[in-house]
Amino acid sequence: MEFLATGQASADLGWAFYGPLALLVGLIVLGIPIWVAIGLGTLGMLTMTETLPLSVFGESLFEGINAFALIAVPLFILTGDALVRSGLSGKLLDVAEASVGGMRTGLGSSTTLGCGFFACISGSDAAGAAAVGRMTIHRLVERGYPLPAACALVASGACTGILIPPSIAYIVMGLVLGMSVSTLFLAAAIPGVMVMLAVMTTNVVLNRLYGFEGERAPFSWSRWAATVWDARWALFVPVVILGGIYSGIFTPTEAASVAVVVVVLIGLHQGRLTLGDIPRMLESSARVCGVIVPIIAVSLPLAQTLASLDIPQTMVTGVGELTDSPVLIILLMIGILILAGCVMETTPNIVILSPLLLPLALEVGMNQFHFAILMVTTLGLGFITPPLGLNLFVVSGLTRCSVLAIARYAFPFVLGMLLVVLLIAFVPWLSTWWLKLN
Repeated sequence: MEFLATGQASADLGWAFYGPLALLVGLIVLGIPIWVAIGLGTLGMLTMTETLPLSVFGESLFEGINAFALIAVPLFILTGDALVRSGLSGKLLDVAEASVGGMRTGLGSSTTLGCGFFACISGSDAAGAAAVGRMTIHRLVERGYPLPAACALVASGACTGILIPPSIAYIVMGLVLGMSVSTLFLAAAIPGVMVMLAVMTTNVVLNRLYGFEGERAPFSWSRWAATVWDARWALFVPVVILGGIYSGIFTPTEAASVAVVVVVLIGLHQGRLTLGDIPRMLESSARVCGVIVPIIAVSLPLAQTLASLDIPQTMVTGVGELTDSPVLIILLMIGILILAGCVMETTPNIVILSPLLLPLALEVGMNQFHFAILMVTTLGLGFITPPLGLNLFVVSGLTRCSVLAIARYAFPFVLGMLLVVLLIAFVPWLSTWWLKLN
């Protein structure tokens, strides 16, 4: 850390002044591409309003959009980066292993649970795959997993990054369709946990067939309590995020801001994070935002143009002429989303396809929250399905293992997640249970 002066007095001065200043300036700089993107998207929409009828079923497609919610995207990405650099992600994985490590296939189950813990903070699947993969893949191989199987397990478990709240995908969905992001998070709670359990169950079945894990450590209450106490600050972060959102204290954007501050302060306090890490964190997070935010900025006017050309209405009419069976229409939508998820990232899929498919979903009796949960969960399959399979490429880059070899072991996990997708599609209560509470 060349920019820090030597000596205790200088270090104290740097802590008191340069640390908060660097964080503040960094967050402002990180926000520049967001506001530019929002400005471009808004400019595009305002320009089109002069020449195109901006309506879908009588309402503006972008009526009720809250661009402020988009700020949560870079903040959750930054939180995930800080979580890894501060070592708190390792603490969460230790808790997961202490909790379920004594079960048969305990290391595989704890890896999946660790991915779920990471998802509760970062909202990003690729970040989860990279963070958890670095810590667990070599341990899985030592326990008896073939390298491609270990990579497939991590890639599949990391899919919970966009399925377990808070989730960047649901933030984008709320932005595009003008829906409450907090309500989407609430609706996604049960489906997200179901996907995590499906990955665990699939791994148990594979272990029964192939016997990957040859040994396991017995569960110990004293070890579990000691691990939880050691990870108390790491566990405090998801409690703050989810507790604040679900209790109504925070909006998702405010929760993301609080999460960044809490993780950074904990890391600095424990000495696992230094002032020199903050600029690197901001830089790496900005690089990720530079990919996501411009896609949203360009895709919003594109989706508006499609709506102006009555493409959603035409799609509904065309499908209605093919079949009037709600079951077949839902299966057709699932097929479209699976194919789209295989070849294109989640963000453009949501921005482009959700306005097209929502009218079709409403036509067969789904409400907009049921549709949103079904869409994001189905697109989650794309992260472990070739040819795109982003998580497959992430873990392949970590281990130099062939993507095709990993994909072969990932196929059973795809089937397990597909079963959850079908349950969500045809059991609406799983994503609309919260309506009973209102």
